[in-house]
Amino acid sequence: MRATRLFDDFFENERSAGLVLIGCTLASLILANSPLQHAYSSIWNYEIGGHHFSHWINDGLMTIFFLLVGLELEREIYVGELSTLNKAMLPVVAACGGMIVPAALHLAFNYGTPTQSGAGIPMATDIAFALAGLSLVGKRVPLSLKVFLTALAVIDDLGAILVIALFYTDSLQWTNLIISLSTFGVLLVFNRMKVRSMIPYLIGGVIMWWFMLHSGVHATISGVLLAFAMPFQNGDPKSTSYILQRFLHRPVPFLILPLFALANTSVALPDGWVSRLADPNSIGIFVGLVIGKPLGISLFSYVSTALKFTRLPSDINWKHIVGAGMLGGIGFTMSIFITLLAFSDQSVIDQSKIVIALSSTIAGIAGYLYLSTVVKPSVEQARVDN
Repeated sequence: MRATRLFDDFFENERSAGLVLIGCTLASLILANSPLQHAYSSIWNYEIGGHHFSHWINDGLMTIFFLLVGLELEREIYVGELSTLNKAMLPVVAACGGMIVPAALHLAFNYGTPTQSGAGIPMATDIAFALAGLSLVGKRVPLSLKVFLTALAVIDDLGAILVIALFYTDSLQWTNLIISLSTFGVLLVFNRMKVRSMIPYLIGGVIMWWFMLHSGVHATISGVLLAFAMPFQNGDPKSTSYILQRFLHRPVPFLILPLFALANTSVALPDGWVSRLADPNSIGIFVGLVIGKPLGISLFSYVSTALKFTRLPSDINWKHIVGAGMLGGIGFTMSIFITLLAFSDQSVIDQSKIVIALSSTIAGIAGYLYLSTVVKPSVEQARVDN
């Protein structure tokens, strides 16, 4: 099985980005709980154009992150692991299990409480952290497992985007929404007319983002829409989609996501945060990520394969799927993102971030240790090592 050059670049970038994110998260938590905490927090609360710096990161720069996610998803649909029904079914079914079971577990602990809106928090997988964890296992990892986890995480992010659009929209400003969607329609027409220049799409994307921002629907949705308006053509290096995707492979994982991590993990640990780990919301997030993710991914994959709806690639087994499910419990970026939309109480937001960081760390370590024991070197790799 051959990997495309773009997939290789994506995997390598996400692995390195995951390590950068770990460093940023640790640095942010240390600074937020040091004598410099007030100066550090003031950076993210600095107002630019009537909005805090952190707001521009979460609603502005993260739109570019979702644009890259959309471009990755588009490529997977056209020429990648989602290009045929046979290829797509396993990661799609696994992703569904990895979203439904964690959300159900969180809801089971929080139904009827003010924190039940946090059910979406443990649903998504952080691509960068998950692939970073997988890469630490080394070259022994089967290519099919890398592709499976990547496709799973991308579909997870799509699910999170849909959850944001459907459940975390308070009120709609229909005029602004119609203008934004109309702009998307114009870009689709440009695509059909074979307009290949990137400039009109980028201009249209900014217009779409501005009106989406003021529509009540989260502005980051415009990033995904722009991705699917971009001309894919045959997906070769000269295509508009490929050029933009390749360009974003550096700034997104090494600038935008680190800024997001720094801005959203600057949490000063409050008194009593340890005792609040027993709160229903904290338990729901922890159980959803650490237990719900591997359970949902593995169970849905196994049932669908037993029913002949899907099949495992020849170079991976069920132990690999369980390990990928554990790494799927690294929610981080998307989990924090949904937290910011789910709650308005800052104390609940901060506590949720703490639990997300703890849960993701435990899930990542468990996934790495488990895969390190079950992933065996291929015949070719064993010959090289010897």
